Amino acid sequence: MSASSTETGPQTTGGVQVEVRLVKAGRTKICYPASLLADDGTHVVVRAPWAADGVRDFGFVRFEPGDVFTEHYWRDRWYAVKEVRTGDGILKGWYCDVTRPAVVSGRGPGELRYELLVEDLDLDLWASADGGTILRLDEDEFEESGLADRDPVAAEAARRALDELELLVTDGAFRTLLAHPRPS
Repeated sequence: MSASSTETGPQTTGGVQVEVRLVKAGRTKICYPASLLADDGTHVVVRAPWAADGVRDFGFVRFEPGDVFTEHYWRDRWYAVKEVRTGDGILKGWYCDVTRPAVVSGRGPGELRYELLVEDLDLDLWASADGGTILRLDEDEFEESGLADRDPVAAEAARRALDELELLVTDGAFRTLLAHPRPS
């Protein structure tokens, strides 16, 4: 996990555009275009530039215009992993969102555009490029969200997902998880 690495992964496949829609508590949090890199029916990988306005400084990392996100979503896992690089390709780290499994719609034979819908469940994990920093984030927001009362099964799945992500990072299995599926 070298911070000086400039590996950027596979190139866009066939110009397929994906609209990524992140929802939270029933409302769209952010929606942005991305380019499809791969989709094997379970694991979807897209690439997009930093989609928010301006700089977002978390203290442990800054997301800013020019940053590039290679985003991994699964239809059967309760998280998404976003590899964050500078515009020059320098790896900053991985921002992991605990989510419900991704839902893909509008994808049919010959389709060049579809939507990827992801529901954010508040819990997050940050893993720095050098592997020296692993932070569990927003656990207070998760508790305040009331998900445990509204949907205890989803709340338990979310907690397990955060634990799984942390274990994958600490055990060194993270890169294997992110191995790209076959191109779409």
